[in-house]
Amino acid sequence: MLKRLFIQVVDAVSSTEASATSGEDRDAAIRLATAVLMIDVARADNVFQESEFERILHLIETHFKLTPDKAAELVNTAGETAEDIVSVHEFTQLLHEHLDEAEKARIVALLWKIAYADRKLDKYEDSLVLKISDLLYVSRGKVMQLKHDAEQAAR
Repeated sequence: MLKRLFIQVVDAVSSTEASATSGEDRDAAIRLATAVLMIDVARADNVFQESEFERILHLIETHFKLTPDKAAELVNTAGETAEDIVSVHEFTQLLHEHLDEAEKARIVALLWKIAYADRKLDKYEDSLVLKISDLLYVSRGKVMQLKHDAEQAAR
């Protein structure tokens, strides 16, 4: 059901009509795709700690300027959606098509912050963030800079 909802939102974003509703749908799809990727990174090491959940919630709230209730709702929906995903491609494709280079880099920065939420970087988290950044076509130099910044902030 959630996958169907996501597909409907993606279809609405992909439509050529430029209305207020499609702008809201686009933003909702981008928020959901970003949150799903964040949760996927947090779960990559098979340990989803409370610190990672709190970090995701805080970053979603501040990055998208949501109320705590709306951020919690988004994180819960993203968590349920992340349970069903087989591949990150549909989410990265949506972000790649609808975000500019700077916005994609901000998404990668968020992912690094999640990967370092427990103050250590697991090889699976590292690999997944690198894969996502490649699918978003963020330059490797920028990705390494963002990784370094997240590591320094985690100390």
